[in-house]
Amino acid sequence: MTEHRSPARPGRWRTGAESKQRILDAARALFREHGYGGTTVRAIAAAAGVDSAMVFYFFGNKQGLFAAAVEMSAQLPPAIESIFADGLDGIGERIIRTLVETIDASGRTPLAMLTRSARTGDQSEMLIREYIDREITSRVAALLGTPDATLRAGMVNVQLLGLTVARYIVRIEPIASSSVDELVSRFGPLVQHCLTGPTALP
Repeated sequence: MTEHRSPARPGRWRTGAESKQRILDAARALFREHGYGGTTVRAIAAAAGVDSAMVFYFFGNKQGLFAAAVEMSAQLPPAIESIFADGLDGIGERIIRTLVETIDASGRTPLAMLTRSARTGDQSEMLIREYIDREITSRVAALLGTPDATLRAGMVNVQLLGLTVARYIVRIEPIASSSVDELVSRFGPLVQHCLTGPTALP
């Protein structure tokens, strides 16, 4: 963006900023009322009085808008997409690397917020639960496509929540001070086993 100023630019900037804020306000209201899955970009755009294209311009997609609406890290939605880029091969390591690198870079995470105040009943946390379920757990289960896929995806959630609590909340050593690569090498195979290892169920 250039530094040149013109009489029209401040007005256009204010209009854009106001539109973006209206979109966020509408998104928060609709997500609270209908949940993550029950809210569409089209409905948010209509409530904000803008075209859907403006929503995509400011936030990229529904995941990006949700991240902004609940103030989670903007890095999380694209990081989640990277998990699924190469199928099941090596997905355990990608999940751990994505989790740790995203939290380390942002200093906060929906998972950490959930475990710290899971009993508060806060609407934002309920929405984040739904987001994680739809964008991570359900997609992992669908990628597996096995009869026990939901259980396997749930086992992964246990690993992720445990690692999050140990590293960022309770700060158990040496987990708290381990490098990303160390955690990936240790926890990646565990997550991979949860997803693709042999099952003990009949």
